[in-house]
Amino acid sequence: MAVNVGDVAPDFELKDQHGTPVKLSDFRGRKNVVLVFYPLAFSGVCTGELCAIRDELPTLVGDDATQVLAVSVDSMFALRAWADQEGYRFPLLSDFWPHGGVAQRYGVFNEEKGLAKRGTFIIDTEGVVRWKVENDLPDARDLDEYRKALANL
Repeated sequence: MAVNVGDVAPDFELKDQHGTPVKLSDFRGRKNVVLVFYPLAFSGVCTGELCAIRDELPTLVGDDATQVLAVSVDSMFALRAWADQEGYRFPLLSDFWPHGGVAQRYGVFNEEKGLAKRGTFIIDTEGVVRWKVENDLPDARDLDEYRKALANL
């Protein structure tokens, strides 16, 4: 089942790299959410993408009205090691078990490889998907597209 622009984003609760539960609906009425699915921690393209988000975060989100949530099938422990190594300050959420369950609900799970595709969903404060993009596994996403989509909220 794919989530499309105009749909209410399916709610979920996943643990971040510190073991803290993060629930999508907790941001309703408070913040827009940039929900970034990526294949695997420590991989080249994923590291490049998340480092770009880390480095560009102030210009990407503009102010405190937007929250980045990054999701992969990695364990919480792998995400913690990766976040510590790369200095990620936004939540890295573990979709480890049930394996890829949230990615499946959003329609960005690659069954053959057992990991999330490169899918991004921009969700407004009402919980509605306002923009989405899905790239093939080797193709990084363009942060300028995120900026344009967020500017239209």
